[in-house]
Amino acid sequence: MIGSIDWTALSVFLFFFVLVTVMGFIASRWKAADDHAKLEEWGLGGRQFGVWITWFLVGGDFYTAYTVIAVPALVYAVGAYGFFALPYTIIVYPFIFLVMPKLWKVAHASGHVTAADVVHGMYGSRALELVVAITGLIATMPYIALQLVGMQAVISAMGLTGEFPIIAAFLILALYTYSAGLRAPALIAFVKDIMIYVVVLVAVVLVPMVLGGYGAVFHAADLAFQAKGGATGLTLQPQQMLPYATLALGSALAAFMYPHTLTGVFAAQSADTIRKNAILLPAYTVLLGLIALLGYMAHAAGVKVTSPTDVVPVLFKTLFPSWFAGFAFAAIGIGALVPAAVMSIGASNLFTRNVWKAYVNPAVTDAGEAQVAKIVSLVVKVGALACIIFLPTKFAIDLQLLGGLWILQTFPAVVFGLFTRWFRAGALLAGWAVGIGGGSFIVFSDGLVPVHRMILGGESYTIYVGLLALAANLVVAAGGTLLLNVVSPRRTARA
Repeated sequence: MIGSIDWTALSVFLFFFVLVTVMGFIASRWKAADDHAKLEEWGLGGRQFGVWITWFLVGGDFYTAYTVIAVPALVYAVGAYGFFALPYTIIVYPFIFLVMPKLWKVAHASGHVTAADVVHGMYGSRALELVVAITGLIATMPYIALQLVGMQAVISAMGLTGEFPIIAAFLILALYTYSAGLRAPALIAFVKDIMIYVVVLVAVVLVPMVLGGYGAVFHAADLAFQAKGGATGLTLQPQQMLPYATLALGSALAAFMYPHTLTGVFAAQSADTIRKNAILLPAYTVLLGLIALLGYMAHAAGVKVTSPTDVVPVLFKTLFPSWFAGFAFAAIGIGALVPAAVMSIGASNLFTRNVWKAYVNPAVTDAGEAQVAKIVSLVVKVGALACIIFLPTKFAIDLQLLGGLWILQTFPAVVFGLFTRWFRAGALLAGWAVGIGGGSFIVFSDGLVPVHRMILGGESYTIYVGLLALAANLVVAAGGTLLLNVVSPRRTARA
């Protein structure tokens, strides 16, 4: 029962937490270079991660603790609509295969560490570089905070109360990230992903056996949704199909604009490594689909919770012995540490290169860059921790919703320049401003929901706000480029 300490589960949890802590501290000597005093070494692991390390690292920061908690929670709450994460992860892999190798080549050739570096290199605009960097920083902060939500859920399930456990966990994370940089989460990701696979595969085999098979699971979930009414159910309602599709598409386009996912790309040793990962990463989509089914299993197991966030921890405590529940909670807890570390590193890389070096100290040395990044990574973690301790969880969730919309508006500046230099920096900057401003206005006007209902030709359409904002962004960027090409045609040939 939540509230009384489960010592068996807690002991197993602590064993694996200590294991990855030790791994985090020794990671600084793993694949180490002669000179650690460079941002590329600390923040990108020396750009030497091969196929398997990259696979675990990108998967580790793409499929987070909050994913394991939130996706089943959404499926538990609304049914089929919660599965939008599956097509979005399918759509994103062709995008990775086609775009990310080109981005890696541009970054590697010029020593770029961040997407904002790449944008400045392509367009020569400090203003465009700055807005890409600031957008990445703001969008990442609530994402880190949500990893704490996932960890908080499993810590509470073991009976630990108060803020001290979560503070202690993130202090340890901060220390070994400061010491080892990206090598720490890359090494820990091996343990985290293997544990998650074990937990999910055991759950999807044994839980239905206990509950009478998948037929019984789906039947129980169907009855629960019928009793709840509304737009919940095992299948999508007709009115849900367009928002479902646009959410999936918009989420896919935004996913690899985040600093943490791009950090995994920049850290790869070659463009071919990224292509091979685009082929291998769909294995995580299979895992995500299995994770989502836990939401239906919770209905079949009779799980009743006040917050959907508690669904997965309560399900494991209900159906599994304490030692396995502790193992599952450790997998989820470690699943918070890996992405949180990569996110803080990605954010610190952005601040160091595109704010500190660009505006505060252009003459900063390589060692100075690395030191600034280390300090900023600590500040970012403390900020995320403060959000969870002093602000309602809903605040972080709402900010993460806006973060997805905002980071999507950097897509034209980051991606288009890899294929054409037709767009002008000023026009892209104006498009970004319109997308950010217009999208944010719609979301706040609608009460912080991700989709917007609009009437066209007498018909009602509900579409993901991020895509609407991106469409406005592109119209302004294209129109602005045409106008600038007329006003100052000599500047269109910039390489």
